[in-house]
Formats: sequence, structure tokens, C-alpha cells
Amino acid sequence: MKTIDKNVMLLGWVSFFTDMASAMINPILPIFVVVALHEGVDKLGVIVAVATFVSYALRLVSGYISDRYGIVKPLVVGGYVFSAISKPLIGLSQGYRSVAALKALERLGKGLRSAPKDVMIAEYSRKNEQGKTFGFHKTLDIAGELSGTALLFFLLLWLGESEGVMRTIFFATIVPGVIGVVIVAFFVKDVKKRPQKREKFRLTSADISVAKRLLLYFFFLFFMFNEAFFTMQAKSVGIAVMLIPLLFIVSTGVQTLSSYLLGVWIDKIGAGRVMLLGYLCGMTAQLLLWFEKPWLTWVSYAFLGLFTVSTLNANRAFIAAKSDNKGSVYGIFYAGVAIFGAVGAYLCGLIWESFGMHAALLFSLSGTTMIFIVFAVSMTRSRDAAA
Repeated sequence: MKTIDKNVMLLGWVSFFTDMASAMINPILPIFVVVALHEGVDKLGVIVAVATFVSYALRLVSGYISDRYGIVKPLVVGGYVFSAISKPLIGLSQGYRSVAALKALERLGKGLRSAPKDVMIAEYSRKNEQGKTFGFHKTLDIAGELSGTALLFFLLLWLGESEGVMRTIFFATIVPGVIGVVIVAFFVKDVKKRPQKREKFRLTSADISVAKRLLLYFFFLFFMFNEAFFTMQAKSVGIAVMLIPLLFIVSTGVQTLSSYLLGVWIDKIGAGRVMLLGYLCGMTAQLLLWFEKPWLTWVSYAFLGLFTVSTLNANRAFIAAKSDNKGSVYGIFYAGVAIFGAVGAYLCGLIWESFGMHAALLFSLSGTTMIFIVFAVSMTRSRDAAA
């Protein structure tokens, strides 16, 4: 880790505190919506869909701006400001519409900063060490989630599980959110501004090739069971609300322990093989939910963590290594994640509400298995072609 740039480390701490704030609300937000606000699972699906979908245009725009005009750090700072102010305001919500609007604002912040932030990380990465650098950053990112989830568990244990306690926890997220904003605004160095080209900006053939290869991941996310539905399944099998943060600790703990190692593997064996492992873990996580056994739900969260960290690190490192206009391609990447994830979550919520959890799981398992097979075949063909 001695080769990791200081700015990457600082960005890691920014993500640490920002994700700590997110982790303080994400495990209880589905319970807050369905139980405290008396909304249906279909409304939860709407919230997830709106929150992820609304940011897609900004992700594309921010990536384009960072490439076309060389504006990077201001977009990152602005994005973290939006996230810091939106989370506490959820404590004032009285219905699913206001929750959806505030989650959308929080996602707008993420959309504004995501592509430029990855440009900064890529810029400060050494050649052929993109996997390691993104893996290191993700380690601090996930450690923040782990800390926030642990804090949430102890707060629920100490204060109880009432609606008032949940609202107080939402308000408290202002503290880590502001710390993250201060670090990125005053201590992280902006990347060097590149000379701007006078000709019309356009994606290169390498950029287009990378974007095409991301399509299978987007379709996998379309079918993949959303984290909010994992939470509702845990509650449905009898896991107490107080214990649900511990499920997230299992997921984030696995991610924290494996992120850097997976990054090293990406550099050594290639992003494709690590993606294949991630897909397998995602399918396993969903399959374990099918049996409705509480202990299997705990195991499923571990596999969910492996899926999340391996696929995200692999894609970010792949873009850093293979694309020319990284900001724009990262924008395409996060836009695809938002769009496909949003539509899939909305559809999954409707299926669950209308036909039950097993029907929603069957939809997810069928789709992700199909994508896994297609990806494995495409990898085999590409190796044969290279030989």
C-alpha cells in the first residue's frame, strides 16, 4: 500500500465518512417506509427506482464535463454536499413520496461526483496498478459502511426500534456527512487540468468498445435482487429489526476484508475472471434467500458483499485501463447502473407485491443465471480468438 497516492487515501476517507452516514440509514429505511410509514413493498420499489433512476443524466453530464472542460474537483465537492444535506432531511418525511424525493437528491449528489471522483483516482494510480488502487479506495469506502452499520446496531440496541429513534438516527447523519465534505473541499488536491481540444469532443473507438462490454453487467443488475429486498426478506423470515444492521455488517465486513485482495487479483488475472466470480456470488446470494431459513439469509449477505465488491472493482479498474475519455465512460457506467438497476427494482417490487417473494426471486434468479452463462461463453470465445 506504500505506492498509494496521498490524494487517493484522502478520497478514501471522504468515502469512509459519507458511507458511514449512508449505512446509518440504509438498513432501516425499508422498515421505516413499510412499517413506520405504512407503505407497501411496491412503494419501496418505487423509492428504489426513483432514487437510482433520477441521477442517470447527471452521471453522464458530469463525466462529459470532466473530460471536455477539465472540471473535476468542483463536481466531486458539490456531489458530496448534496449527499450530506439530503440524508438528515429524511427524518422529516411523512410519506413515501418525500422519502423518494430526498433519496433522489442524495443520488443526484452521487451522480454528480461518481465519474469525476473515479477520474481522480485513476489519475493518481500508477500504471498497471489500477486494480490495487481502486481496491484500496473501496476498502476505506466499505469500512465506512461497516462503521456506520455497527453504530446503527448499538443505537438501536441502546435506544430501541421506535419510529422516533429512526428519525433521530436520520438527523444524526449530518455529522459524518459534513466531515467528508470538509476533507474533500480543503485537503484533496485537484487533478491537473489538461489542455482542451478545439475539435468537437467525441468518444474514441476504445471508449465505445469498453461501453459495449459493460452491457452484460447492466443486464445482470436489472435482474439482481436489490439490497432493500434482501432486507425485507430478512424481516419476513423472522430476523428482528434490531439485528438487521448486523446483516449489513456481514456484507460490508466481507467487502472490507476482500476488496484490496480482489484488486490485486484484477491486476494479476484480469477483470473478466473476477467479474465471473462476482456473478457467481450474486446468484448464490439470491438462491440462499429462496429457502427462507434465517441462517441462510445471514450467509446470503456474505455472498452479496462479495458480488458487490468484486464486480464494482473489476469494472472500475477495467475502465481505467482500457478507456481514453475516462470521465465520460465512468459516466456511462454509472448511468447504466442507475437505469438498469432502477427499472429492475421497480419491476421486482411489483412482482413481489402482486405474486409474492418467491415469484420475484424466480425472476431474478432466471435472469442472472442467463447473463452468467452468456458472459462465461463470451469470455471463452475471446480467449479462443486471442489464441
